[in-house]
Amino acid sequence: MKAVRMVEAGKPLALQHIPIPFIGEKDILVRVRAAGICHSDAHYRAGRSRMGMLPITLGHEVAGEVELIGHQVTNVQAGERVCLHYNISCNDCYHCAMGNEQFCDTVRMIGHHLDGGYAEYVAVPERNAIHLPDEIPFEEGATLMCASATALHALRKARLRAGETVAVFGVGGLGLSAIQLAKASGAIQVFAVDIKLDKLELAAEYGAIPVDASRLDAVEEILKFTNGKGVNVALELIGLTRTMGQAIEVLGVLGRAVLVGLTSQPISIDTYTQVLGKEAEIIGSNDHLLQELPLVVDMARRKTLDTSRAVSQIIPLDADKINKRLDDLEFYTSDVRAVIVP
Repeated sequence: MKAVRMVEAGKPLALQHIPIPFIGEKDILVRVRAAGICHSDAHYRAGRSRMGMLPITLGHEVAGEVELIGHQVTNVQAGERVCLHYNISCNDCYHCAMGNEQFCDTVRMIGHHLDGGYAEYVAVPERNAIHLPDEIPFEEGATLMCASATALHALRKARLRAGETVAVFGVGGLGLSAIQLAKASGAIQVFAVDIKLDKLELAAEYGAIPVDASRLDAVEEILKFTNGKGVNVALELIGLTRTMGQAIEVLGVLGRAVLVGLTSQPISIDTYTQVLGKEAEIIGSNDHLLQELPLVVDMARRKTLDTSRAVSQIIPLDADKINKRLDDLEFYTSDVRAVIVP
């Protein structure tokens, strides 16, 4: 089969012909119909994160059709439309038993530690397959497996309640999902903070109050809107120390800041004023859970979560085109949300 693979860190991905994956008795072989290109893939290609092996096929946002099933597979049928949970865990340790499989001692991620979806086929355990309703196109189903699911997990970590207010820092794929999910959870005000006008306009279409951080102080603007009270929940989805600090600073009494964006840089906190005095919380959010995926898929099926704008470009399984999209993400030259259709 054809696969576009990372051969060496810091080098362009390359098209290779490799064997179709072997499946075990509890595994399924999926014919890839769509694979999202995520910002994380640009980080992997650049060598910013240690890979499980090289060469490796990238791609952790995957949807497709079940081609073959192992002899002991009972919950998935050949021909079924599925999207894939990208974390493969042991399903037997303490963390897996508690439903926190992202902390499994042996957890491996497709497209990072194991071959992923930039290929014609991918193999996973049957429990990693989530039924994809006919109403959801494969391209949109693939994106649900990362951005939307991670946004839902962050809001659940925030313990968002109906009637509360939310600030979302970063209006990319994660942010647009977070805005919609917060509104669906009963948030009465959602502030969308970004520096790009087109993103802010789209956020406003989904009912958010846009805050243009390119010309305004985001914290001052949100405090003005809330009569100085701040927000109940702030989500930082960018991974910049500045916006992490702002997410904490904008909290009101008993507020919760959830940090999702990745950075290796430390942040500075005014411990009493920003945290202790308000009994505020700073919460880390890591990935999402298998148990959350059927919910996010059902919300997309019911149109509670609009995925119709999740994809702005569809490209073939072509190394040059994929590398170009990764360049756009790495150097922030374009906000095109591309999905590969082999």
